[in-house]
Amino acid sequence: MIKKLLIFCSILFTFQFMVFAQSSNVKPLTIGEIRTIKSKILNEERTLNIYLPQNFDKTKSYPIIYLLDGSLNEDFIHVTGLIQFFNQMYSMPETIVVGIANIDRKKDFTFHTDLKDLQKDYPTTGHSDQFISFLEKELKPYIRSQFKTTDNYLFGQSLGGLLATEILLKKPEMFTNYFIISPSLWWDDESLLKQANQLLSKIPDTKKFIYFSVGKGEHPVMVKDTEDLYDVLKKSGKKNWMVEYKMMETDNHATILHRSLYEGLVKLFPYQEPK
Repeated sequence: MIKKLLIFCSILFTFQFMVFAQSSNVKPLTIGEIRTIKSKILNEERTLNIYLPQNFDKTKSYPIIYLLDGSLNEDFIHVTGLIQFFNQMYSMPETIVVGIANIDRKKDFTFHTDLKDLQKDYPTTGHSDQFISFLEKELKPYIRSQFKTTDNYLFGQSLGGLLATEILLKKPEMFTNYFIISPSLWWDDESLLKQANQLLSKIPDTKKFIYFSVGKGEHPVMVKDTEDLYDVLKKSGKKNWMVEYKMMETDNHATILHRSLYEGLVKLFPYQEPK
């Protein structure tokens, strides 16, 4: 009986030791920071998911990507993986990604509409002007106060693409590079698209990279509107604007973002042989 008890205790001790040894090697996997800022303009706290390059050095300057739909359960993780891959395998420099977590994207990403059906389906709609002010007057200055920055990018899809288009046409100086995927230009009976020529005539011809894409499997209106906006931009006479368009032949509205961002980034950062 004593012998069996000793054997049992020995086995239990060995198991506990193995568990302790394994648990002692566990540590967090960190790719950045989660910050919360108080917005006076929006009258709410906003969460920022911030990806920092592996060799981040606070004394160095970095390009900044502002990612709409940047919650952890939205596009933040897979987009940061894509950026890390481009830094590793392509000519993209180390880049910081600022994912802006959503609270109410229908409120933040859409401008006012008088259309009753949209007001019914989107009861909180029509406050993109406030969100744009938040980006311009609070978020970007905050990021500049925390990091040394160079170029900046805006990534947006769907309603986020609508917002990115609105910024491009109304406040283009806010960003140097625009990645606009499947923009919801159908909003408000295509009013932003209809104003595009007039708005473009007032915009200075400063250096910009603008990439549009849409999936072949998306709603025909989404495809037509994106192509029409691309045509308007190409004919705008902006010699310093590099405007690219990609029809994603095998994608729909749900699948397009990751592959489309890859295609757009390749335009800026082609593959380079390792040194």
